[in-house]
Amino acid sequence: MEIIEIVENKKEYLDLLLLADEQEDMIDRYLEKGRMYVLNDNSVKCECVITDEGNGVLEIKNIATDPEYQGKGYAKALIEFIVKEYGERFSVLQVGTGDSPLTIPFYEKCGFVRSHIIPNFFTDNYNHPIYECGVQLVDMVYLQRPL
Repeated sequence: MEIIEIVENKKEYLDLLLLADEQEDMIDRYLEKGRMYVLNDNSVKCECVITDEGNGVLEIKNIATDPEYQGKGYAKALIEFIVKEYGERFSVLQVGTGDSPLTIPFYEKCGFVRSHIIPNFFTDNYNHPIYECGVQLVDMVYLQRPL
């Protein structure tokens, strides 16, 4: 298993990126300014895009695992890589996500705690309703983990 930084042709991984952020123009807002990593274990299993938000905050903008390989620890391994790689340069790792019973528990298992919300983020910024587990995502929930 290896983790590789992708510096060119990031859109080659659009299928994975769209698993975590289903509107391409939203991905375009952060993809080029972010640093992208893929986890390769005989093939690419997972990707992650991070951005420097200033004031010591590093943000996970997108993280997704190929559905065939979910639940095998790939995303957690990628988060741990980010923590080790950036822990001395940043003080907080944060992630914004929908209030979903799929994603919130995953981040909590990875050491994140709820920080704040941005009301109506999904309804204001996406051109269609987004549902996870039958629940419409409305607010962006931010979780943080000290580095």
